Formats: sequence, C-alpha cells, structure tokens
Amino acid sequence: MQLSVRDVSEEVFRAFKARAVKQNIHVGQALTLAMQRWLSEQEDKQNFLDFIPKKGWGKATRDVSKNIDKVLYS
Repeated sequence: MQLSVRDVSEEVFRAFKARAVKQNIHVGQALTLAMQRWLSEQEDKQNFLDFIPKKGWGKATRDVSKNIDKVLYS
C-alpha cells in the first residue's frame, strides 16, 4: 500500500528514517511496527468516563469527603 501523510514533523521523520536504515528495515516496515505498538498501547488505556463507582464502600469510608475537607480547608 502506498500512502501520503500530512503534518509529519520533518525532524521526527528524519530521525525515524535514520533509525530504520540503521536497523536495516524499510521505513514502511518501521512505520507499521510503530502503528501496531501505538494501537496496542491505546487498547490498554481505560476511559475515565467508563469507570463505574462501587456502591457502598463501607462504614470506614462514609465520612471520607468530610475528613478531606477538614484537612484541606482548616
């Protein structure tokens, strides 16, 4: 597949290409590896908005927000 990409930092691309040449692989292969790695890193991240708080954290945590306020604002 052949493609064109806009808004790539020239400095970053030159360093990327130099590293690919140093490791004796084509820029396309190096780019594929970089994209695969980036995609796998994105899969590991969880979206904060998907977090569902636990209900009923117990008596020990009932007044936590009040205690935090006392520490912060006194």
